[in-house]
Amino acid sequence: MDDFDFIGQDDHPALLALSTVDVLTMAKADLGEMGYKIHAVHTHEQFEGRYYLANYEIIMLEETFSGSSTFDNPSLRLIQNMQMQFRRHAVFFLIGEGYETANTMQAFAQSVHCVINYADMSMLSQVIQKTVAENNLFLSTYREAQQRVIHKR
Repeated sequence: MDDFDFIGQDDHPALLALSTVDVLTMAKADLGEMGYKIHAVHTHEQFEGRYYLANYEIIMLEETFSGSSTFDNPSLRLIQNMQMQFRRHAVFFLIGEGYETANTMQAFAQSVHCVINYADMSMLSQVIQKTVAENNLFLSTYREAQQRVIHKR
């Protein structure tokens, strides 16, 4: 992780909390090809500290990040208990072996937008694009109303 890395207004930042080297490499390659500026962290403390420094558009978290399990993952618990004002700007992905890729009920149960199984990592780019597009469509009315309120002032 870079100690300090500027994120410009036109950048599309992504925060990766992935411990499996192959998964991290694949995620970096796919997100890089899509034009995202990638920050990777290695500990739960780094995740929490980095999360609040920028409005990341993509958050990718591994269920076993930094030696955790789904049940004792502090980074996952952080986002699950986070107020919506701190979550709204990001699309959250949770990667693990116990999930069926893009299963909306499993994603809802974990308070993320999308779950991905390790076996489907070859489709990561397509899953990211589809999930981000769906999230943008879902929030478009909210964002339009928010912009109207901002510009009326």
